[in-house]
Amino acid sequence: MIPKLPLDSPRWRGLDGMKVEELRLLLDQLAAAAATGGGDAWRRTWREVSGGLMDDGVVADGAYAALPHLVEAAAVLPPAQTVDLWVDLGFMVTADHRPPVPADLEAGFGAALRLAERAATRSLLAAGTPGRVCAQLALSCVALAGHRIGEVLWQFPDHLESGLLLSCPACGSDTETPDLFVDPARPPYEAPQPPDPHHVRQEGHPWGEVAAALREEALGEGWEAFLRVARDVAARGVSPETPGQAVLCLVAGMVAVRGTPQRAAGELARRLMSLTGHFRCWDCERTWTIADGLAEHPDGAHPPHRPAPAPTDSDQSAPGARSAATGRTGRAATRFRQEGNTVVAADGTPWGRISVFSDSAPGSSGGVDALAVVSRPGRPTLVGGGGAKGVVCLWDVADGRLVHDPLPGHPDAVRSMTTLPLPDGRVLLASGSDSGTIAVWNPLTGRAVREPAGDRPGGVTAMCTAVVPDGRTLLVTATPKGAVRMWEPDTGECVKHLNPYGSPIRSVTAVPISAHHTLIVASDSAGRVHVWDPAVDDPWDRGAAVQLNARALADAGHRAAAVEAVPTSDRAMLATADDLGVVMLWDPATGAPAGEALPSSTGTAGPPLITAATLQGGPTVLVTGKRHGHRLRVWEPETGAVRHIALDVSLTCLAAAGADLIVGHDRGVLGLPLTRRTPEGGLCRAGRGSHD
Repeated sequence: MIPKLPLDSPRWRGLDGMKVEELRLLLDQLAAAAATGGGDAWRRTWREVSGGLMDDGVVADGAYAALPHLVEAAAVLPPAQTVDLWVDLGFMVTADHRPPVPADLEAGFGAALRLAERAATRSLLAAGTPGRVCAQLALSCVALAGHRIGEVLWQFPDHLESGLLLSCPACGSDTETPDLFVDPARPPYEAPQPPDPHHVRQEGHPWGEVAAALREEALGEGWEAFLRVARDVAARGVSPETPGQAVLCLVAGMVAVRGTPQRAAGELARRLMSLTGHFRCWDCERTWTIADGLAEHPDGAHPPHRPAPAPTDSDQSAPGARSAATGRTGRAATRFRQEGNTVVAADGTPWGRISVFSDSAPGSSGGVDALAVVSRPGRPTLVGGGGAKGVVCLWDVADGRLVHDPLPGHPDAVRSMTTLPLPDGRVLLASGSDSGTIAVWNPLTGRAVREPAGDRPGGVTAMCTAVVPDGRTLLVTATPKGAVRMWEPDTGECVKHLNPYGSPIRSVTAVPISAHHTLIVASDSAGRVHVWDPAVDDPWDRGAAVQLNARALADAGHRAAAVEAVPTSDRAMLATADDLGVVMLWDPATGAPAGEALPSSTGTAGPPLITAATLQGGPTVLVTGKRHGHRLRVWEPETGAVRHIALDVSLTCLAAAGADLIVGHDRGVLGLPLTRRTPEGGLCRAGRGSHD
């Protein structure tokens, strides 16, 4: 008999998720089903009750009092009738958000889990369970046994086709496995080691019949060793100490012998066996078992003593590795991290110093949300930045010092900036705010060219500069409401409207097609890319604008969230980035893709940040990251080389000043070199390294 909280106890009033009246009804229905050998009334009530016990992955504390009653009543039903109930319990005991078990309910809840494990194992042995449900039930059984591999339940149902998200036990970085689930005819690797013979559960565990059901020939030739491991695990009894790889063999083996239809279940089982392999963390480059990556910081996880496999995560798929930081092993370094005010390679060799811009928290807000680089012939390069307090700061790139006091210009947060090189030789700086105000500054004097103007719903979230053949340089602003306007920078007069469709705009850039003619490119909230020619009067007239190839966008499944002009040695290209971390390069003259894309990346997936830089010596690189992330990828499209930089700040915006990357973050602005700096402070040309 399981210790249970009496149904008339006042303690129920202090528990969430369960009303005693509902529990009484469900228990009566379960008793009736047990007496008659069937009936579905309890199933409908259970669906309603379970929604209260766990809502959106959050388990209510009432579950700890209710489940002892429910498990005891359901355990006497025919095994084939309770499969869904045990799967639901598996989700509950592996949910991310579970309150601690109250001390007075701990004994009853623990006993309920042991009984549920026995009952669920009997259901697992019942014939005729569809393969996918059988896999969920097997995972629930091991979860009820207290093994962490049961957590795969939360990834398995929806992500079997698209891959899993694995967490590195060492650094906590996520690595996506998009091509993990395959159905190989023969195993692509050796079976894992059997569990330690000392890890044996006491007499009476419920897994003995499971061991008897597992047949070595169930998956075909070559898989026998995996089934032997599965049978060994069952014979010893699943316990928290059992290696995760071995438990996954057991789960896949039970799908093979008890799932239906047999052929489909066998295919699913072989794909699940893929979970017994290894993965390499994209960030720290250490190799782990996939089982260790399925739970955050698993106890006892350690890198296996085996050579690292060929790269499988999307960050490693680009060929080549051009880098100047060659470590002690002789291989070109492609992984870098921040250590204080220094950038170092993964093996500890120095790359260069990080410059922290002085007083780089405009208006003491702490963060910078927009950046622009002001390059003036014969004068120091400046960086403009704005944050939540509506002020603009200007720094000297060379030493990071403020060249003016912070410039108040907006009543609220600055969200966008751009520079305006004018025909008369002046270079102005424009800024836009959340409320839609636009300010134009003379960076040499730090004074506003005119009073900030405008008040547009949605704010000015993107800016760029248009050069038109008649000699004018115009400011282009975009809003999430879909308004794209062109302005005379000195007078503030609106001279043209673009975006006749009115699509809400996320990002905008200017791509030069000649010395005196640029195209305006924007991405909208639906992931579409629009190209406009500002030289034509009619916004419906395409002029020199060529739209991106729709078939290429569709085939790639690419929904652009950010656009960026990319200077190259002979022409300007266009880069588009999506929320998965994919970056594609396009030829604006044809609208066709140019070369291979930078693949998706878990480390930089999210609202994208992107900037282009031309390194000393000519190569162009694209630096990408995600807003509020900590990691950057530096991609050289010409060679496919990719470098990775991990920073200790939360990213908000990016810009490039020559071979320096300017990073806006939650606490200010910093600069770091994109080419290696020698100890004497000079530059070191990037050398061709070995493939990573």
